[in-house]
Parts: sequence; C-alpha cells; structure tokens
Amino acid sequence: MQKFLRRLERFSQSLLSPLSYLSAAGLLLVLGALLTSKPLCQALPVLQWAPLQLVGQLLYNGMMVLINNLSVILCVGVAAVRAKTEKQEAALLALMAYLVFLTANHTALEALGLLAQPNGMTGLAGTGQTTILGIQVVDTGVASGIVLGFAAAWLFNRTCEKQFYGMITQLYSGLRWSFLWLSALAVALGLGFCFVCPPLQRAVSALTGWIAASGNAGVFLYGFLERLLIPTGLHHLIYMPFQFSSLGGSLTVGSVTYTGAYAVCMTEYTMGLPLSDGIVWMYTGFTKTFGYLGIAAAFIFTARRENRARTAAAMIPLAVTASVASITEPIDFLFCFVSPLLWVAHAVITGGFMVLLHVLHVRAFTSNLLGSLVFNLSAGEQLQNLPLLYLLGLAEILTYFAVFSILIKAKDLPTPGREAAPSTDQSPYADPQEVCRFIAALGGPENIAQLGNCFTRLRLTVRDTSLLDMGALLSLPHKGLVVQGTRVQLVCGLHAAQLRRALQNADMPVVQNIRRKANVHLLHSKYLLTESSQDNFPIRLIVDFGAEPPAALQRVQRNLP
Repeated sequence: MQKFLRRLERFSQSLLSPLSYLSAAGLLLVLGALLTSKPLCQALPVLQWAPLQLVGQLLYNGMMVLINNLSVILCVGVAAVRAKTEKQEAALLALMAYLVFLTANHTALEALGLLAQPNGMTGLAGTGQTTILGIQVVDTGVASGIVLGFAAAWLFNRTCEKQFYGMITQLYSGLRWSFLWLSALAVALGLGFCFVCPPLQRAVSALTGWIAASGNAGVFLYGFLERLLIPTGLHHLIYMPFQFSSLGGSLTVGSVTYTGAYAVCMTEYTMGLPLSDGIVWMYTGFTKTFGYLGIAAAFIFTARRENRARTAAAMIPLAVTASVASITEPIDFLFCFVSPLLWVAHAVITGGFMVLLHVLHVRAFTSNLLGSLVFNLSAGEQLQNLPLLYLLGLAEILTYFAVFSILIKAKDLPTPGREAAPSTDQSPYADPQEVCRFIAALGGPENIAQLGNCFTRLRLTVRDTSLLDMGALLSLPHKGLVVQGTRVQLVCGLHAAQLRRALQNADMPVVQNIRRKANVHLLHSKYLLTESSQDNFPIRLIVDFGAEPPAALQRVQRNLP
C-alpha cells in the first residue's frame, strides 16, 4: 500500500508543475469573461465600447487556448518534470512526439474510414473526436497528453545517454537516439488509440439509453459521469446525446419538431411556454454556477494559516470563472489527479443535487450565474420554484465546503495552500559553502541517487541512509525535514527549485570529476585530490571543506568510487 501511495504521490507531483500556471491564467480569463459577458454589457453600457470588447476578447480567447490545449501542455510539462537530466531537451522532444502522435492518429482514422464528420450545430462534440492544434483526432481529454508525457520521460531517461561509435551510427547517439524511440512510440500510440478508444466510447454511449429510462437513478448517473469523466474526454458522450438528440426530449410546434434538451428549452423560452421536464438534462451547469464556489472556499479554509491569503488570491478568480463563464478546468485539474477521493466526492455531489432539482420540480435556467439570472428574470411564469433554485445553490455551496473540508483535513490531502509557507527571504542556499555543507550532510554527492523538487520541497533519493548526517541536516536552514527510508524531503519554501539547481551545479570536484581511485592528502584546512585519467594525464584538484578537516576527510574518502 505504501508503495502505491508513493507512486500516486509522484504521479500527482509531476502534474502539478505544468498546472501551476492555471491560477494566473484564471485571473485573466475571468477578466475577459466579465468584459465580454452580454448580460453585464447590457447592465453597464460602457463595457460595449469597442476597445474594451477587443481587450476582453483577447484576454478570454488568449487564455481559452491554454484550457483547450491542456493535453499538449501536460505532455510537455510532465516530460520535463520526470526527466532526470536535460529537462529542456526532454520537453522539446515530448512536444515533437505529441505532434507525431496527433498526425499518426489522424492518418490512421482517415485510412480506416473512421474520421467523423462535424455537425453543423455542435461540430465534433459527441462524435468521440475533437480537434487539437488543427488536427482532428480521437477525443481523449487530457489522457493522451499525460500518457505520452510519462512514457516520453521514461524512454528519454533510458536512451538519452546511449552512445554509438561507428562512422554513421554515431550520428544517432544521445538525444537523436531518444528522438527515434519517441517517434516510434508516438506512432504506435496514435495507431493504438484508434482501436482502444472507440470501444470505450461506445460503452459509455450505451449507458445513455439506460440513463434516459431509469428515472432519478439515471439522472444521478448522468450528473455523476458528466463530472467524473472530464479528464478522459468521455463526458461529451454523456451529455451531448441528451442536450442535442431525441434522448433529451422533443417538441413539435406546427410543422417543425425540435429535438434535444437544449433546442426544446430555448424554443419554450422564446415562445413563452412553460419549461418541460427535459430541462433536467441542462442542469450540468448548476454545479458550475454554485458548487465551485464551495470548493474554492474549502481550499482556502483548509490552507495553512500563513498561506490563506495567497490561496484566496489564486482560488477566487478561478471560482468566479467557473460561476460566471462555466469554465471549470482550471480548478478541476488542480485536484482531480492530486486527490481522486475528492474527485469522486465531487461527482457524487453533482449527481445528488441534479436529483434534488428534479425531485423538487425546479424548472429554471442554470447555465451560468449572470446568463441564467437574466434568463430567469425575463422568463417569469414559465419557470417553477425559482426561489428554490437559489436556495439549493446555497445548499450546494455549503455541502461542497463541508464535505471537502472534512475530507481534506481527515486525509491530509495535498490541496492548494496545504504546502509549507513560502519564504520571502533570500535563499540561504545562495552561498556555495551552504550547498557544500548540505551535500556533505547527505553523505556526499555519490550518495545522491535522484534529485528533484515540487513547489516547496526538495526531494531526494539516497543510496545509503547510514551515510546521512542527521545532526548536520537538522542544523541546516529549512522549515522541515522528512526521511522515509531512502527518500529525503526538505521543506524550503519557494527556494526548492533554486536549491535543486544549486546542488546540480555544485562546483565540487567530487561531484563532477572523480571517477577512479584518488589519493587524498591533508593540507591544513584543505584537501588536495589527485586523479589519473585513462590517458595518464594528472588532474590536481583542491577542495575547501572549512573548519572540520577530519570529518570532511572521512566523508570524502568514504564516497570515492
């Protein structure tokens, strides 16, 4: 179990880095959404000024391109985080591999006759396919980017140092060898997804018939799956048939028949007819309008006290974006992978409140906060139990807040703001002597097997725990030390990345140069290290270990290869 939890922790940590920018993107996104909101523009005519509308569109569309291409961002980001060396090269190769994957998937779909034709009203939504970077491919949500990102990093770590010595083959050494492997992997995945995804999509689509015929149980499953399947992209196959096909009901007016919950609701609204029961399939917007306010409040409340202001500054724009613009991905991907438990609870609450809306005969619009308010105020007697809609909205906010707060605290889940408080002071590890002290306390550079970091922690794996100098480690400037077997975590706030780079670039000959037996001689407070290379060229290196020559000498001798 512990091994599984460690792997899950590493998995979630790899996703956090590329997703860390979503909070900043959400701030610009909500500003763009507010400037371009039609209800808000009607209430404040000054917002209709053309330059303001242009700014709003630039902000909104500029940030939405990130939301719509999260799969690409995750592929590149995960590969960079998981690569042990040459991270920038790993990121570039992952991007190239993803382009190859998209093209291979599109080519295979076309060759197999599986390329879907877009619908005039809904485009490719509901067909199981989508467009990424202008290329039509199987819709996998962010799953394809995550899979390819992890696979690319795994392959890169095992191939990037491969060397060939032939006159021709040496051209394919190192990073070029990695590129060949990653290209082959991308082609294989692009072809494989054409066979793996369609059966899964058909299985999900088959559920829609049962959902439509199962009353409140079907309504619950509809809301549950619409949220649960978001990371896979399969959620489109749940709601699209109900909102845009006869599964969502039909309405005949004269000689014209309108099918699908969306078309029926809008026709009833336009013609002044009472809203029918089919509006229940449009209640996917209810949680977006109200529930995410409770999620954000829970994250802020459960954050460390010293982090609450920073967490609030990050979460409030994202919650407003979800409520005002119905764009939930910036919050979704902050916790769906970090805590699957919260994600399942999220889906359960969504389905439960959709059932409550249906059972209590609420017939009103819930698309987004401003839009639905305008629709509901103008619809008048067409609606049923409108006050109850907003009471249930308040109840959902409180439910999310209570359930999420309890689960986060009970399970100590790593949600936003739960990390150690960042320090605003200058990093104590800017001093090379401090870095050398830290390396020595870890048992020397040869004892460091793996080195990485998340937002606020330096994460290491050591080869021999008996070489750790716990007294020296505890005396170093940090906010917390965790040692679990061969895994060492040092809580050092926002200086974690700086410390990792300092360790990787430490100017210590023991790290960079010693590859064979060396003679060590005491020179006052220094040590003269000599090494003979393969070509018998003598290398003389001097290392200053400060005020404790004997202890330092033992550590150097102990870690010589």
